Amino acid sequence: MLTALVLLPAAAAVLLLCLPRSTPRTAFRVVWVAVSAAVLALALAVWAGYRDAGGIQYETHARWIPSAGIGYHIGVDGLSLPLLALTAVLFLACSVHALRGTHRVREFAALFLFLETTCLGLFAALDLILFFVFFDLSIVAMYFIIAGWGHKGAGRAALYFFLYTFLGSLALLLGFIGLYLAAEPHTFDMVALTAQNPLAGRSAYGALVLLALGIGLAVKTPTVPFHTWLPPAHTEAPAEGSAILAGVLLKMGTYGFLRIALPMLPEAWRSYALVFVVVGVVSVLHGALVALAQTEFKRMIAYTSVNHMGYIVLAIGAAAAAGGSTGDARRLAVTGATYQMVSHGLLTGALFLLAGVLYERGRTYDMGAYSGVAATAPVFAALTGVAAFASLGLPGFSGFIAEFQILTGSLGPRPVATGLAVLGILLTAALFLRALQRIFLGPLRLPEAPGTARPFADIRAHEGVAIVPLLALAVVLGLAPRFVLDVIEPASRDVLELLAR
Repeated sequence: MLTALVLLPAAAAVLLLCLPRSTPRTAFRVVWVAVSAAVLALALAVWAGYRDAGGIQYETHARWIPSAGIGYHIGVDGLSLPLLALTAVLFLACSVHALRGTHRVREFAALFLFLETTCLGLFAALDLILFFVFFDLSIVAMYFIIAGWGHKGAGRAALYFFLYTFLGSLALLLGFIGLYLAAEPHTFDMVALTAQNPLAGRSAYGALVLLALGIGLAVKTPTVPFHTWLPPAHTEAPAEGSAILAGVLLKMGTYGFLRIALPMLPEAWRSYALVFVVVGVVSVLHGALVALAQTEFKRMIAYTSVNHMGYIVLAIGAAAAAGGSTGDARRLAVTGATYQMVSHGLLTGALFLLAGVLYERGRTYDMGAYSGVAATAPVFAALTGVAAFASLGLPGFSGFIAEFQILTGSLGPRPVATGLAVLGILLTAALFLRALQRIFLGPLRLPEAPGTARPFADIRAHEGVAIVPLLALAVVLGLAPRFVLDVIEPASRDVLELLAR
């Protein structure tokens, strides 16, 4: 079932490309939405059959390149299952949001379906080379989405995105080769490498491998100072591309830290945990401060992603710094980091789709070009307000559960760093409130007809169907998080036991 879940979108992408160009656009859209819905149904079926006791389940292991220790090895546990479900939800939302698109619909749908396979495959991969293949292919797919369907400066932004993130993937590959050479027998299998702990007692070697892995994953996350590719890529990408880039692709970096760096390099991670704590806090504050200075709505949201990813890096760094015991605080930090990935994916995905609505109406993201929009588009204003308040961590939403766990789990081992990170919440509140005030309050002003009452169309049916479920899920996860926490917590405990070796 897991292989079908991973490969179904890619098979559908090939099917779309084989259809004749004379096929009506509606057929491409229907196939895209139907396949995305089928993937979500499979993900829910996997979740329904998952046992909360933990461990890797739905495992498939086949020979691929046995002479090099490479295999097709996939499976899910409490770290990957929530991200698989998140991926399926966001890709379905984007397929619905793009229903009115007219520009090269077949190619756009095929690229998104291919990208969905790369994302699902990465979260299910249990072999380092398989992980790397999906990691790199996601860069290729997103490059073409930005370059082919982005805004005016999309070509340059896509090239910058590709070169920067591809350089990070090369560093990641060096780290994987370092782990392979250290293992005896040589293997790229994640389960075998985790059980071996091949770099135990080899501090210099472990530090170099962690450096390579850290750079590669930090570029993808992204954290300061490796975040500079993110704002231009988000600003120039189409709304659906930005939603997937922030909601799913950024999680590949933070997931890699939890899946690879912590369990396979426990000694090196404990030794250099303070570095990750510092990087996390700097990312939290820098992302929030720079977002506060932005004048473009979409660019502001992009910088809040740097802020939110910083909380995850802080949590996993603080969990390692807490010592050898697997106490409640450390579990809270790791569980909160995983929960934050899911929460951020839902909320930031919704925010980028809402930014796409704003651009579609006014052809600009400049917040200064709008005011009083709430009077003519009350549903759009309400949805944006809900997404903004949820993103800043208001109680009742998933962001509050995630940030509460992160801050509570990090406060004991790293009180100063955690105290500084709390300031990021205040800054996030300030930047979102300022954005809401500028766009939605005051006299009506629109970009193409300033000072006049030209109608600003409210949320259309397909936009509402794409965005409302994301916000509804954020509310459900904020009020009833137990069904997700029951999946995450056993996996968090396993990670911490491996880290304590």
